[in-house]
Amino acid sequence: MKARVTVTLKSGVLDPQGQAIQGALKGLGFDGVNSVRQGKVFDIDLADADQAAAAASLKTMCEKLLANTVIENYAIDFPAETKPTAAEAPAPVAAPEPPPAPKPAPEPEPFAAAPGDIPIDAKVRRSSAPPPDGADLT
Repeated sequence: MKARVTVTLKSGVLDPQGQAIQGALKGLGFDGVNSVRQGKVFDIDLADADQAAAAASLKTMCEKLLANTVIENYAIDFPAETKPTAAEAPAPVAAPEPPPAPKPAPEPEPFAAAPGDIPIDAKVRRSSAPPPDGADLT
């Protein structure tokens, strides 16, 4: 059995998220919105086939977990089994195209050694004398 629990703030409770949504809607050009109250909706599939027992179980769920009954109201509904409409059904999402492969970096131009340069792969000979600045290179 499917049930829907709707949790909303009580009328005297300040709703800053609803006010933020109202401001955002106004910023998007929806000037006819007088107020917004936000809430939560829980769609629950119960194993219980008896509606009265399911309602009692849902009431306990709401009072223990789903709603803060000090500041929130809740409503339990048992909607008829229907297929979701196009507005409710999630639209299939196409996989995004992968970004184009980055262009390879251009090959560096060969380095021309200046006369007197020592090749990088040349062996360095060590002398037994310490370096002139006194640093230990071992």
